[in-house]
Amino acid sequence: MWLEALGSLGIFLLGMIVMTEGLRALAGDTLRRLLIRYTRNPLSGALSGAACTAILQSSSATTVAAVGFVAANLLSFPAALGIIFGANLGTTITGWMVALLGFKLKLGLLALPLVFTGAALKLFAGRRLAAVGLALAGFGLIFVGISMMQEAMVSLRSLISFEQLPADTLVARIKLIGLGIAFTIIAQSSSAGVAATLTALYAGMIDFEQAAALVIGMDVGTTFTALLATVGATTNARRTGLSHVVYNVITGTVALFLITPYVAVWETVAPGALAQHLEIGLVAFHSTFNGLGVIAALPFLRPFARLMERLVGSSNDALGVELDEALRNQPIPALNAVQTNLVQCLERLLIETDLALSDQTRDTPFDIDAIQIALDETSDYLDGIEIGERESSEWQRLVALLHTLDHLQRLHEQLEDSAGFTNLPRRELIAEPLEYLRTQTIAVSTALVAHRWQDASFAADKAEAFCAGERAGLRLKVMEEIGRGLLDVDAGTKLLDAIRWMARVSHHLARITHHLHRAVETAGGENEATLF
Repeated sequence: MWLEALGSLGIFLLGMIVMTEGLRALAGDTLRRLLIRYTRNPLSGALSGAACTAILQSSSATTVAAVGFVAANLLSFPAALGIIFGANLGTTITGWMVALLGFKLKLGLLALPLVFTGAALKLFAGRRLAAVGLALAGFGLIFVGISMMQEAMVSLRSLISFEQLPADTLVARIKLIGLGIAFTIIAQSSSAGVAATLTALYAGMIDFEQAAALVIGMDVGTTFTALLATVGATTNARRTGLSHVVYNVITGTVALFLITPYVAVWETVAPGALAQHLEIGLVAFHSTFNGLGVIAALPFLRPFARLMERLVGSSNDALGVELDEALRNQPIPALNAVQTNLVQCLERLLIETDLALSDQTRDTPFDIDAIQIALDETSDYLDGIEIGERESSEWQRLVALLHTLDHLQRLHEQLEDSAGFTNLPRRELIAEPLEYLRTQTIAVSTALVAHRWQDASFAADKAEAFCAGERAGLRLKVMEEIGRGLLDVDAGTKLLDAIRWMARVSHHLARITHHLHRAVETAGGENEATLF
């Protein structure tokens, strides 16, 4: 009987895993892009997080995506909190699916053809239909597992008793919350815990109050995985994980004191209805306290975010965002973080280029080492991102970012070797190309700030074409000046070095902006979203 119960739970878990993988392959990237696009404030973030979790049937997938977007500077920390709080509400959809389809409609037998159809599509259909098949097979396995759990729970009813934990005491409910937390940590799935609780309630092994306490514990227990994922992660990832824990603990504490009033409302509005529809009552309770938690938290989300920021202090990195090692197996968030770092390095290098091209003196020393450290760290991180499919958009984006990084390193070297043009002899001989390159450098910088990647590439291309076209004429002009004795050899050499320098800088700038534009295009334009 114990083996049958464990096996049925395993089939349910397997069904959840398979269905989630199928749905993620079918719509995962699209949902991630929509998650960014429609997360404009905490409320829209909560709605987006709930919808994404309901579709993917995985709050973990939504949470990981949100953490990745924060790490990549595509979402603010408060906006990500909205998504995570909404994911808590979205995950209650699983309970409704189990209660309505598994218990009321009893789809266990009807689910078997779904498993066969899904497996056949996975084996013999094309890529998109194969993902549909995987989702169908997982959906079928869920209800096969529920059907088996129902039979197993009836058999175990005589062996398991919760009488030693009476439901009418606060201490007993707290113990049950602890059991719910432990179950979720062991099974690594709150959905499986809710399904098992619904099955036990359906079999009469526990009463409603006990089931409600277990579900509260499972809601709190689901934060354990998120908390583990923050070990050694970025500052914002740690803030997000801690926020998830604090929010769920507060929500769970309030829900504990809502059990008795909730039952009382049922008895007042519809006497006897709760006893007849225990499963519906339980999933309604799960959705109610999570919904109330989101509604109560949203008005105070920004103060809550500031509290978390104070509790988890920043490392105050001088340049770039922190690169989370835990996201390396999530190509899109990882590439987002890399791209953000490269853009920030480029913006700093453009400032240095502008100063080198002008007569301005700098107020602060050029921290060339900080930029080099940021480029080296980004290079190491990018090298560790593995993408299996060589024809995928992620692979193309990875290659584009590698090209961008290579030319950034070369631009950095040019600026490192340049002593500037402040004391350049006979500067007027090359004043026109210097000023033109400076004008286009400012245009590139302006376009980057506005995320107009194509405009940035166009401005850099114009600068490269101009410098290449002027190079031969400028060399000849300098040589004639030396030949007529108007320039000495040392001064002429400095001018020739400056001409070569401008050509190299404009070339690297053109290649950087070209590959950066390519990286954004292959990402489907999602990184053109405004940074929050």
